[in-house]
Amino acid sequence: MSSLLSLQDLPGVGPAISKKLSEGGFRTPEAVAVATPKELALAADIGESTATRIIEAARERLNIGFISAQEFLNQRKNVSQITTGTKNLDQLLGGGVETKGITELFGEFRTGKTQICHQLSVTVQLPEELGGLGGGAVYIDTEGTFRPERVIPMAERFTLEPKEVLKNIIFARAYNSDHQLYLSQNIGEVIEKGKNIKLIIVDSIIGYFRSEYIGRGMLAERQQKLNKHLHTLLRLSELYNLAVVIANQVMAKPDAFFGDPTEPVGGHIVAHNCTTRIYLRKSKGNQRIARLIDSPYLPEAEVVFMIEEDGVKDV
Repeated sequence: MSSLLSLQDLPGVGPAISKKLSEGGFRTPEAVAVATPKELALAADIGESTATRIIEAARERLNIGFISAQEFLNQRKNVSQITTGTKNLDQLLGGGVETKGITELFGEFRTGKTQICHQLSVTVQLPEELGGLGGGAVYIDTEGTFRPERVIPMAERFTLEPKEVLKNIIFARAYNSDHQLYLSQNIGEVIEKGKNIKLIIVDSIIGYFRSEYIGRGMLAERQQKLNKHLHTLLRLSELYNLAVVIANQVMAKPDAFFGDPTEPVGGHIVAHNCTTRIYLRKSKGNQRIARLIDSPYLPEAEVVFMIEEDGVKDV
């Protein structure tokens, strides 16, 4: 999606401020309209009062404000879904992974998080009539687990040309949390340059934050940066009508005497920023169980799937 307005159409935004805003990740009036004065002031090196006036002008031009629930329902008709490549997982998600939101996959090692991420980077390229969005994917890898070789049999399974599929996956390896944030903030630039991106994957969202911010003394700073990262991803999903999928790790709950002793890392910051949350766990052999534990409109449920050489499939 690109705005009919440009940044320089906004009062108080000249070429210099426009350039700084773009470099800071605010490339459209829509991005400016949903920013905070502090964010904009830091990005453009301007005062917060000036930033506030620019934001208010953007909101007025774009008519951002209260609407009726009926109008919102009409807007929701623009939300699309990406097939996971399995009927069971699609059914669990009410049809597939939704755009304009963040879907979280969390679970222990080898529960299928990365496999689903790989497959979604393929299925998003399918035409709409086959469950895709005919677009590409941005894949941010923080754990060194992305394998283009894994994509090839998945592409062949869906009768797509592997070389073309790989060309449409824009890959970046993040090397620390700051680099991870930097990459997410530059996805808008990739899209504005003409790339038809319909899916962003971050695998995993929390790894570097866990290892770099250790102890209670650094918890507040960690959560603040993580919150900023998730808000950047959520803003991109809404501005460009694309889907965001994040993989997350789990940790043991030492005070859990009954039930499953694991919980996703990231606390309330991750929980409140994710639209849909799916818990993955191991079953027999190559089978895995996916449980939908949080959704704005879908009931809790679980399904079984399996991982084979050509990808994630129904049992």
